[in-house]
Amino acid sequence: MTLAAFIAVALLHLMAAISPGPSVLMAARTGVTHGFRAATGVAIGIGIGGVIWAAAALFGLSLLFAYAPILLTVFKLAGGAFLVYMAIKLFKQADTPLNTGTSVTAPSLGRGVLLGLITQLANPKPAILFAAIFLGTVPSDAGATVISALLAIVFFNETVWNILVGRIFSLERTRRNYLNLKGTIDRIFGGLLGALGLKIALT
Repeated sequence: MTLAAFIAVALLHLMAAISPGPSVLMAARTGVTHGFRAATGVAIGIGIGGVIWAAAALFGLSLLFAYAPILLTVFKLAGGAFLVYMAIKLFKQADTPLNTGTSVTAPSLGRGVLLGLITQLANPKPAILFAAIFLGTVPSDAGATVISALLAIVFFNETVWNILVGRIFSLERTRRNYLNLKGTIDRIFGGLLGALGLKIALT
């Protein structure tokens, strides 16, 4: 694999990671509600999920989806249902005041990682996206070093971008504005998350 092809793959994936989606929304909301530590956990989980989908694409899961579309449908319905569930939960809790007292324990780093991982895995479409990116750029005889480097880039792009998102939304000024408009913002977050869940399930 040439260096130019490797850089192209890295940049294409970075653009995909930056584009708004369920994972970015989850990192943003975790940052604004639970702070930077929890958002960092979510970002790490998103990165791990990205690596799983990228590895699945490299090892032929997208071909399996092509030959057995019912499997992709099951993945999409399950993932979409999870995101819609999260959206409904946000709507129901929109008018519940956020307790910001010091006695409240924020979600642990591990729970944040799990939430990020589940959110990323709820959307099987990255496997197809990765297959499209890798097609024609990753040679069929690519060795373990190339594959490891590609997976490391995927983890880096997904994790660092979502850490940045979590950091921006965990800033005190951002959190203050959120507390003032919690009901409206939670409904917007919920609406976007629900719309993305339905889009994943139905397209």
